[in-house]
Amino acid sequence: MLNDYKAHLSKDKRLKVIISGEKEFRLKRRKNLFLFLCESIMGQQLSGKVADIIYDRFLELFEDKKPTPELVSSLPDVTLRKIGLSNNKSSYVKNVATFAIKERIDFKTINKMDNESIIKYLTQIKGVGRWTVEMLLIFALGREDVFAVDDYGIQSAMIKIFNLEHLKNKELKDKLKKISNRWSPYRTYACLYLWHWKDNVT
Repeated sequence: MLNDYKAHLSKDKRLKVIISGEKEFRLKRRKNLFLFLCESIMGQQLSGKVADIIYDRFLELFEDKKPTPELVSSLPDVTLRKIGLSNNKSSYVKNVATFAIKERIDFKTINKMDNESIIKYLTQIKGVGRWTVEMLLIFALGREDVFAVDDYGIQSAMIKIFNLEHLKNKELKDKLKKISNRWSPYRTYACLYLWHWKDNVT
């Protein structure tokens, strides 16, 4: 018997093709949203392996590998650059720390907000864009109805599955959003299947 999200997404004949076998996804939550944002910034435009190495070096800078916003904010920029961060990423990580000190990035507070309110709230931080917050919604808050239209992997997979090679830029994004509307309220799972398909089939 199909679970709710799988049954719903399978109504889309083209998406159903990639929802194969027994593959199912379970959304997880990460309570330390401050660290999630830091890790996301560090990993932007890097391979998973390189991103993991840099993040591990970052954690090693702190006793018991437990960085706090206050500790990160007090780090010299040169220390962050020594572990492999660019000038921009060093600045963005410290921006997150400063915001976490002055405002709130705790799980309990953020989780009470709806998706768009969270995006608006956290993109106030210089260096944190909509895509980064969407990843937080999916992989830290476990929200079920997120569609990451700006994600290259999502775009690439959908272009192939729905034969959209003729569309570009805004026209493409508008079409992807329109297609994704029929996957609501389980668009996050659609994204997970699209990523899985792209990584394992294409």
